[in-house]
This record gives sequence, structure tokens and C-alpha cells, in this order.
Amino acid sequence: MSTRTKRVKAALAVTLAGFSLTACGLETNASIPFQIEPGSIAAVPALEGVEITVGSKDFTENILLGYMAEIALSAAGAEVTDLTDIKGSNSSRQALEAGQTDVTWEYTGTGWISYQGNEKPIPDEQQQYDAVNKADQEQNGITWLDYSPVNNTYAFATTAEYAEKNGLNTTSDMTEFLKQNPAEAVFCLETEFVSRQDGFPGVQQTYGFPSGEIKQFGTGAIYAAVASGTCQFGEIFTTDGRIAGLNLKVLEDDKKFFPQYNAAATLRTEFLEQHPEIRGVLEPLGQAMDNTQMIELCKQVDVDGRDPGDVALDWMVSKGFVKSPDSTVQAS
Repeated sequence: MSTRTKRVKAALAVTLAGFSLTACGLETNASIPFQIEPGSIAAVPALEGVEITVGSKDFTENILLGYMAEIALSAAGAEVTDLTDIKGSNSSRQALEAGQTDVTWEYTGTGWISYQGNEKPIPDEQQQYDAVNKADQEQNGITWLDYSPVNNTYAFATTAEYAEKNGLNTTSDMTEFLKQNPAEAVFCLETEFVSRQDGFPGVQQTYGFPSGEIKQFGTGAIYAAVASGTCQFGEIFTTDGRIAGLNLKVLEDDKKFFPQYNAAATLRTEFLEQHPEIRGVLEPLGQAMDNTQMIELCKQVDVDGRDPGDVALDWMVSKGFVKSPDSTVQAS
């Protein structure tokens, strides 16, 4: 392998005490099966051979962002280890804090509410980012790189047909409907959302809808459960491609309960100070992405059945960040 062409290496057989780690789209101890060459992300001599472990949470968008970071860092010259698809936000965060991973994409609202224990979000994106970054550096030694326009916040969704039949456009509409029809209050929620302060307890208190029946699912299963009528309402991420693929209606959070959840790469401050060049490699990725693009990329994985590694590679090549003979697209 040349110094300017890297394969992103997987170390999925590594066992981390206290964390549940599985692979997504990769075989154990295999390399991502395509070659990565520098594009607008040039080879960085200071990163040549530097070992960097990239983690992610266990849902499609975060896995895609993790793969994009791996591809970018590989093009820059780093020796990249893949630990994407860590189960649960807390496990992903703990892996970063403990030094089991070096880079992971996080969300400003999650950091502010879940990790730092604040109850009230900050409505402005920049102010929310500034606050969470400052607090995390001071309290936990974690630095957030510049945030992306991607804002993957929560919302409730139902089928487009059900929404049209019952005049549902906002969460306030849902609240009034369920007060009059409490038997319809059947929610599909992921385990974390059931207990998170920025999840079901907080949003229910803000809007005042009846809790009804709660059915717990994995994140990905909620969309199909709503589409099939297993539950009338489900907790969803606003950038998920299955919204369009399954013809779901997202209800507007008209009281602005849910925090801003802009994506940003996070690193231990000490590690970033040792390798400041990482900032210049990763920040352009976040700035080039937005919700519309992310919905399409997630749809390619979750609806069309494409491998997330292939989807991430094609996007990176299409933006000119890297080159690869294995990509199905051409650089723009």
C-alpha cells in the first residue's frame, strides 16, 4: 500500500470492557473493500501513520458520518481503525472519554441535555454549540469541532394517510386529538427516548398529551411499525430517509421543545492538541452536508438497501474530497 493510498482498517474483534460493539457493513477484521486516494483532502505529513480510532452510535446517519470521517482521515494518511455502531449514546460517549475511540460525531442537544445534565435547551444553533463546547472542554476535556448544518432533531410521525384523516400537522394537533381520542395514544419509542429528559417525559410534560400505551422498539424498527399501524405515532429522527420511503408525516414541534441537534465531530482535547491537523480534515465534511442530502443518503441505506460504506464513499467522491477507483460516481 502506498503512503498516499490507504484502506480504512476494521478492528471489530476488539473487546472493550463495558461497551457493546458490533460492525455494520463490514466483516470482522476486514478492510473496507475500496482504495482511498487524496482529493481536496490532501495527504497531511503530520498525520502519516497516526493511529486514529473512529467510533459512532448505532443508527444510520451516525454510522455514515463515522465512515466519512474514516475515509477522510485515511486519505490524509492516518491509520484508521473502525469502531462504528456502538450501541447507545452513553456507551459511545464513554468510549470516547476512556480513550477507546478518538473521534465520534455527536449532537449539540445530546451533549447539552444528556451528558451535561441541563434541562433547558438553547434555541439558537450557534449559541447552543458554543455553550456545549465550552462546558465540555472545561468539565470533561472534550472538544467539539465546528458544527454542521445537519440538525437531526427528534419529532413525532404518523402515516400521511392517518395525519390527513385526522387533521394532524403539529404536535399540538396530536395533543388535542389524543385528549379527545385517548385510545389512539399508542406510541412506538426507542428505549433511550422513553427516559431521556429531552425525550418522552419532557415532551409529554410540555404538550400535555396522554401517555397512552408505549411500545419499545429499536430505532430502525419504529418507522416500519408506524407505517404498518402497530402504533399510531412514533419517535423519529428528522433526517431519516425512511420518512420519505414509507410515506410518513412528520408533525411539527410547534412549541420548540426538542433541542438543536447539530452534528459535530468530537475528540478528547488532549488528542486534538497532539494532532491539530485533524480539524482541517474533518470540519469541511460537516460544512458540506445538510439535512436534505443526509435524508437522501439515509434513504439509500435504509430504503434502497445499499451498504453505508458504499454510500459514504460515493458522497465523498462526488464532493471531490477523495478519489477512489471503486466509487460508482464521479467527482463534481
